[in-house]
Amino acid sequence: MLRVTADRDPARRRAAGAADLARSGQRDARIEIVEYDASWPGRFSREAVRVARATGLELHHIGSTAVPGLAAKPIIDMMALVDDLDAPLRRLTDRAGYQLPVAYNATLTARRWLCRPSASRRTHHLHLVADPDELARHLGFRDVLRRDATLAREYADLKRDLALRMPDDREGFTAAKTAFVQRACRSA
Repeated sequence: MLRVTADRDPARRRAAGAADLARSGQRDARIEIVEYDASWPGRFSREAVRVARATGLELHHIGSTAVPGLAAKPIIDMMALVDDLDAPLRRLTDRAGYQLPVAYNATLTARRWLCRPSASRRTHHLHLVADPDELARHLGFRDVLRRDATLAREYADLKRDLALRMPDDREGFTAAKTAFVQRACRSA
């Protein structure tokens, strides 16, 4: 079982992620924002079917790649609601080829994060949550961006700016988007 601490400090998560990469002998890829790719929904669908066959999980497409026309990091973000955060981990790593960065996950509260094929070359992120409200929050943010083209453009501009300013700081990049995400969710 994964030992989890209630730590929301981005610096601690950044250090934990670096420790996971160092143990594996890998380096993290730079943050890159690219124009929308019409293949992203299909990539999600194929992965959702593949993971469901291996694990039984129902995946939801979240994040910017789930919003038609939105520039994004070219990584498919998915989320699954689970009863037990640790129960599917072995199937995800053994059967579905996901990596579980242990030190990074130990800093997370009430969720798990996995990536595929590796932490240094990510094509897919899988977020496991046990709280239905957390899933609803992510789906709500996705849906407000799908409905509001102006808000989606503002978000794309913000992400491009942040990627230029902090191309090697994923935790900082994510933290810097928080106020925008909260504002968008309140407007929904």
